[in-house]
Amino acid sequence: MDISIREHIINNFQGDDYNTLRKAIDESVKAQEEVTLPGLGVFFELIWENASQELKNELIEIIRKRVQKGLEKNEMHPLE
Repeated sequence: MDISIREHIINNFQGDDYNTLRKAIDESVKAQEEVTLPGLGVFFELIWENASQELKNELIEIIRKRVQKGLEKNEMHPLE
């Protein structure tokens, strides 16, 4: 059976509650491991597909500001 990364990630979290999803995202971001990037990408894709234009604009602005700052040594700081 051939399954895509997207399908695998969605199937893996199907039925999980808010706390489980929140914990998975928080831990993935905190770990800053490359292996978690596909899962976070799938989650972002789900957000994007279901977001209002207003939320999309807000997300783009957050990303734009953070990208302008560049990566700081293994530290991600909230936007000021």
